[in-house]
Amino acid sequence: MISAEFYQSKKQFRGFRVTGHAGYAESGHDIVCAAVTSACMLAANIITDGFHIRAEAGAEDNVMLCITDKPDEKAHAVLDMLVQQLDMIRGEYPDTITISFSEV
Repeated sequence: MISAEFYQSKKQFRGFRVTGHAGYAESGHDIVCAAVTSACMLAANIITDGFHIRAEAGAEDNVMLCITDKPDEKAHAVLDMLVQQLDMIRGEYPDTITISFSEV
């Protein structure tokens, strides 16, 4: 199962950490994993390269991470849309994604 944890400060999203495998199909053929990876990479790239917001971002060893240095309204909007996208994927493919929220 994919685990998506979103970090917030005072109800404003600051970042995410996504780990795991959906288990919908074999690795390399899993459309849920591909959709989640694409959505997360797009969000991280918009935040860092599109809006030039300072953030720790990367993807390696089955972990994707993007956490801004400080709260930012544009980053919050992008991350809010990412939560909605992952929730829609979870609705289409139940038992493949968990979404949680942590205060930082």
